[in-house]
Amino acid sequence: MRKIIHIDMDAFYASVEQRDEPDYRVKPIVVGGSPEGRGGVVATASYEARKFGIHSAMPSKKALELCPHAIFIKPRFDVYKAVSNHLREIFSRYTDIVEPLSLDEAFLDVTTDKQNIGSAITIAELIRNTVARELQLTASAGVSVNKFVAKIASDMKKPDGLTFIGPSKIESFMEELPVGRFFGVGKVTAAKMNGMGLHTGA
Repeated sequence: MRKIIHIDMDAFYASVEQRDEPDYRVKPIVVGGSPEGRGGVVATASYEARKFGIHSAMPSKKALELCPHAIFIKPRFDVYKAVSNHLREIFSRYTDIVEPLSLDEAFLDVTTDKQNIGSAITIAELIRNTVARELQLTASAGVSVNKFVAKIASDMKKPDGLTFIGPSKIESFMEELPVGRFFGVGKVTAAKMNGMGLHTGA
């Protein structure tokens, strides 16, 4: 049976900015285009900003309307890339079977791990602790027997959480899960499925 971990950094770009600039901590931070002018879009928002309804891909002007005191920051992709490289080096301490999805998330197959730890849950916790210690950032993790469930699980206790869904729990978990939470199902598709009477995985 496979052991899959999905690691997803929490509000990655915004968290890096809050880490590097103490004045930004516990404040609503929006990383992305400027709200002045046209075409500015939110890349990510800190959890403080998300409380106002701000989310990725939202026009920056709309974000400013929702939170007039938000701090808008131009992305520093060179910094995010460097942090991402460090993150992948941490992954490599446990397995070489890593499938990055973006700078801030990846699947890890630890069915056989380099340190002979054996427990995917233990490895996920070790990675999260190492990320906190070496990068001063938080990561959420999902652990299961396949990528689909591990991906969904990593979002269950965000931020800074870990969720394990074992083989015996997958069927009941999927039966209760709203279709909008399925990996790859967006709002439009979820609405269409709901219109067809499909609301959960049951």
